[in-house]
Amino acid sequence: MRLITATFPEGMADTVTATIDVHPESAWTVSHPQEGMCEAQLVIASGDSQSVVDRLQSVLASAENWRIVVLPVEAAVLPQHREDQIVAKESAQKTVALREEIYQDVSHGARVNRDYLALTVLSAIVAALGINADNVAVVIGAMVIAPLLGPILAFSFGCAIGNPDLMWRAGQTALVGLGVGVATGFAVGTLIPVDLTSHELLSRTDVGLDSIALALASGAAAALSVLTGLSATLVGVMVAVAILPPAVAFALFLGAGEFNLAAQASVLLAINVVSVNLASQLVFFVMGVRPRTWLERRSAKRSTAISIAVWAVLLVALIALVLFSLD
Repeated sequence: MRLITATFPEGMADTVTATIDVHPESAWTVSHPQEGMCEAQLVIASGDSQSVVDRLQSVLASAENWRIVVLPVEAAVLPQHREDQIVAKESAQKTVALREEIYQDVSHGARVNRDYLALTVLSAIVAALGINADNVAVVIGAMVIAPLLGPILAFSFGCAIGNPDLMWRAGQTALVGLGVGVATGFAVGTLIPVDLTSHELLSRTDVGLDSIALALASGAAAALSVLTGLSATLVGVMVAVAILPPAVAFALFLGAGEFNLAAQASVLLAINVVSVNLASQLVFFVMGVRPRTWLERRSAKRSTAISIAVWAVLLVALIALVLFSLD
């Protein structure tokens, strides 16, 4: 359940009441907290909250002084028939976070700041040392602190809602993070002897169906984590496993002057990046993440279709490249 609180000019009380009255099973009240203003509070099933927020935004768009606040409800004491109706409706609906909630979550991951850069450098150092020492535990530790989930989800979500500004910021952040990680790995590779017998290092030069499946599953799990409120920490580790080790292996090979092995690691990195983005955008599309207005939806539908097609073509091309090189 969610609690939706809308504050708006008193003259729009009838319009707002008519908007929220279409959910007879919900519990709602309208009060006057201050002169000239009204406040409507609505306890409603989570699956209906997006449509209610969208309709309220539409009817309040012409007003100057209004706001909508949405809060999760842990428990509510309501008349028995209304509580039963809301609970029954919640059990029959898929639990998907509000578009606005998702935006608040993922937009922070589209920012380049000192924490992001510091975590990227530290995770790349730990991953490089762990891979070179063939130490799986150290590599897993690097995955935990790697901040790679944020920009990927922000880019995919920006595409789903047709927000080019979010896509641009997220793309820049992802490229900066990847560049910093590769530069850090390269520096480590030039400063220490690279162990070319390390299994953790050499395994990042092999591209197989298992690695593609891992990257696709990571991207899908990442999108589902923000849609359903699952813990993003473990999912972030999955995404980092798909991206950080091949990026660091690529950098280590470059630092050691092993350009053929570096090229093989770069192919795995490219396939994993494409797979993660493709899977996350497909999940957003299938789960019905859309903008509010019809015009925005048309633009978002076009950008999503183009983006999915581009990622799919890139993935097929990279797989074909791998198969051709094996022949």
